[in-house]
Amino acid sequence: MAFDTWLMFVVVAALAILSPGPAILLAITNGSRGGLRAVALSSLGNILGVAAVAGVSVFGLGALLQTSALLFLVVKLIGAAYLVYLGIKQLRRAAVSLSQAAAVDGPVQRPAAGLFREGALVALTNPKAIAFFTALFPVFLDTGRPLALQFGLMTATFMALSFMSLLAYGALARSAGRWLAEPRRQRAFNRVTGGVFIGLGASLLSLGRGT
Repeated sequence: MAFDTWLMFVVVAALAILSPGPAILLAITNGSRGGLRAVALSSLGNILGVAAVAGVSVFGLGALLQTSALLFLVVKLIGAAYLVYLGIKQLRRAAVSLSQAAAVDGPVQRPAAGLFREGALVALTNPKAIAFFTALFPVFLDTGRPLALQFGLMTATFMALSFMSLLAYGALARSAGRWLAEPRRQRAFNRVTGGVFIGLGASLLSLGRGT
């Protein structure tokens, strides 16, 4: 892959990564409640899920989804259901008062496996990501050079950009943690983020195979 082609891919990938979506919303939610540890763990799960999605997209699932209406519907329903589940969980999340926060002496701690799994599932259940990689990768491939090396470079680049972006969003959310420590603001934050998760899930239901 030529260097200028790779730079063009970086620009296109960065624009896609920085646009708001489920992974960024999850990073903001975890950053506001669990700190950078939670963001890093969920982001690690997310980028490994992204690598898996990139792989299956390039090696045939993307094309299969384009031709099989039933398979696309199943994947779409699973993704939408998981986002709605995250939204309902966020809506039902209890606020923690300033005194309670001081008592636990730090951000809310969650098991590492749960954070990792949550991030991975957000990536793996998004059919739009599969369509994105199916459409994006072939544009930048040089058929005169080894395809596996180009695929590895683009996937690694996308993962690195995603991880840095999610950490940045999580850090920004964490910096607002003291402002969100008031229960009234926490409840409002939970309602907004929960509603957005549910909205993203609903938007997946309107996603067509050509989108």
